[in-house]
Amino acid sequence: MLKWALFFAVIALVAGLFGFTGIAASAAGIAKFLFVLFLVLFIVVVGLALLGIGAIKK
Repeated sequence: MLKWALFFAVIALVAGLFGFTGIAASAAGIAKFLFVLFLVLFIVVVGLALLGIGAIKK
């Protein structure tokens, strides 16, 4: 998921350089959303692992 956030961030930068501001804004918004989603899921998983709930065990 973090890979997709970086991918859309790069698309936003390239589109911005070429003057496609609408596409750049859309790609930047998607990148921000995916990064926040990744960050929230990461914090939840680390929190569960620290509590020893066993959510990561199969």
